Amino acid sequence: MPKVHELSATVSSKGQVVIPGDVRKRLGLVQGSVLRFVLDADGVRLLPAAGDVRRLKGRLPAPPKPVSVAEMNRAIADRRAGIAGRG
Repeated sequence: MPKVHELSATVSSKGQVVIPGDVRKRLGLVQGSVLRFVLDADGVRLLPAAGDVRRLKGRLPAPPKPVSVAEMNRAIADRRAGIAGRG
């Protein structure tokens, strides 16, 4: 059975809640993040919503040299051939 870590927060008169830091870290939440509240028979789950992929721009370093589409296609074909060869 997974370890349970329980945290609490107080709801303001406007229905606002401050999400504890441990929860924000675990969900990867930053200012402007969108959350999903999933209601089921067991209660409520708080999940990060899928974000816009454009928000990731600039998070990774640029590759040392540009890669062409032909090179990408060749790498994919080589990988598929290697996987098929193992079966």
